[in-house]
Amino acid sequence: MPMTFKPAVVLSQWELWACANETIKQHAFDAPIFAAMRADELFEQGDEDGARAWRQIVKRIDELLAPAPSSLN
Repeated sequence: MPMTFKPAVVLSQWELWACANETIKQHAFDAPIFAAMRADELFEQGDEDGARAWRQIVKRIDELLAPAPSSLN
């Protein structure tokens, strides 16, 4: 079976943040787990670019769900 070339899709920073926000909207505090599982699924399917994108989305989800730093003033 011949190998097919699949060009890498690079998401912009805006798209990654938008995906993170939408994942939180759909999955609330389960969003990091959902996104990490999706990254694992894509990696197991051989979609390294998709897995990489979802790992980047996980990082943004973690940032968005992190508690705000407290003010010392």
